[in-house]
Amino acid sequence: MADTTVMEKLVSLCKRRGFIFPGSEIYGGLNGTWDYGPLGVELLRNVKNAWWHDNVTSREDIVGLDSAILMQRTVWQASGHESNFTDPLVDCKTCKSRFRADQISESQCPRKPSKHPGEFAECQLTEARKFNLMFKTFVGPVEESATQVYLRPETAQGIFVNFKNVVDSTRIKIPFGIAQVGKSFRNEITPKQFIFRSREFEQMEIEFFCHPSSSAQWYQRWRDERFKWYQDLGLKGANLRLREHSADELSHYSQGTSDVEYLFPWGWGELEGIAHRGDYDLKQHMQFSGKDLTYFDDEKKERYIPHVIEPSAGATRSLLAFLCEAFAEETIADEETGKQDTRTVLRLHPRLAPVKAAVFPLVKKDGMPERATAIYKDLQKHFAVFYDEKGAVGRRYRRQDEAGTPFCITVDGQTAQDQTVTLRDRDSMKQERIGVDEVKGLLLEKLGGC
Repeated sequence: MADTTVMEKLVSLCKRRGFIFPGSEIYGGLNGTWDYGPLGVELLRNVKNAWWHDNVTSREDIVGLDSAILMQRTVWQASGHESNFTDPLVDCKTCKSRFRADQISESQCPRKPSKHPGEFAECQLTEARKFNLMFKTFVGPVEESATQVYLRPETAQGIFVNFKNVVDSTRIKIPFGIAQVGKSFRNEITPKQFIFRSREFEQMEIEFFCHPSSSAQWYQRWRDERFKWYQDLGLKGANLRLREHSADELSHYSQGTSDVEYLFPWGWGELEGIAHRGDYDLKQHMQFSGKDLTYFDDEKKERYIPHVIEPSAGATRSLLAFLCEAFAEETIADEETGKQDTRTVLRLHPRLAPVKAAVFPLVKKDGMPERATAIYKDLQKHFAVFYDEKGAVGRRYRRQDEAGTPFCITVDGQTAQDQTVTLRDRDSMKQERIGVDEVKGLLLEKLGGC
C-alpha cells in the first residue's frame, strides 16, 4: 500500500535542507522541473561519480563519451523516436485534464480524487491519441522543417552514431562498452512522484558491443552486475528486485530486457533497464546514414555487426531511491539532556553522502574554534566537509543527521590537554575519543577513500 506520509516528509526534508527545490519556484514553478540545491547537487554528483568509477574508471573494457544534446534530425528518424516515441493520451472534456491512457488506473479524477478518470459520473473521456514525447526546437533563425531538431530524449543514440569514431580513435577491441552520463528531455504529460518522472533528468548509460555468439552471456552478466551495484550502495532486501520482462512487454528488437526496480513509498518503480538490443541500432544507422558501421576482427578475419547490451540507469531516479532507503525517523534519548526525542536521519552510504564529516568546536571560546578550524582545513583537502559553530552541539548533530553526514568531529576542552577529539558515528550515535593526528587516517579507512 502506498505510504504518502513518508513521501511528504521526504519532500519536505529535501526542500528544508537544500537537496531539491521546485523549478522556477518564485514564479509559481514549472511542472516537471526541479533544481538541485547545495546538498542535492553533491549527492547527485556522488551517485554519478560512483557509477562512473565502478563502470568506467575501474574497468579496461569501457570508455567514456559526452555527445551533444542537439543532434541531426535524421538520428531520431533512424532510431524510430520521431515516429514511435509516443504516449497514448486521453482528455476529459469535463475538467479539461489530460491523462496517459495506460495509466488511468493509477490516476486520480481531479473532481473526485477517490475515483479514477472515467469512473466519476460527469467524466467524458475522449478516445486515446498518440503524443510524441520529444521536445522540438529549431537551429538558426528560421523555424521551418529543414531546421527542426529535438532535445535528445535519451543519451544512447549519441553513442551509436559515434561507434565508428571510438573504434577508429582508440583501437579498442570487442567486447567493449561506451559509457555516457548526461541530460535527457521528455515532454511528459503527467510528471509525478517528485523527481521520479520529470521532463528534464540525467541518465547513466552503457552500450556494450559484443560478438553475436556471446551476447546472451553478456546480457546475463550485465543484469547481475547492475543489480549488485545497487545492493552494494545500500538498496537491499525486499525493497529491491530484478524483474525480467515477459514476451509481450519486449520491444520488437529486444532479445531480452530486465528492470532493476525499487519499492518506493507509492509502489514499484524502475531504476534501470538492462536490454539485449541485438544489432538493431547499428543496422538502422547504417541504413539511414549510408556509413559502414560493421566491425572487423583482424585476428579472426571476421566482419560483423556487433550485438549491443544496454544497461541504462536513471541518475535522478537512483538518487530518489537512495534517499527513500536512507530516510528514517526514530525515537531516541537526547544526547545532551537524556530526554526522549525524535531524530530524522538519512543513512546514506558513505560514498554517496554529500558531506563526509562535520567539524564542531564545543563552544566558541578557549581556542576551540581555532583548533576545529585547523582540523576542518586539513580534512577539506581530502573530503567534502562542513564546519559549524552555531547553536548547541546536540542540535548541530541533528542537522548533520538530516543531511546524511556519516561522522561528526567535536573539539572540546580536553582537546587542548591531550590532543584528542570526539568522533561521533551517525548511524549508531556512538562517540569515541581519538587523537587529532588520527582523524584523517581513520576517516579514510571508514569512508573507504571516498
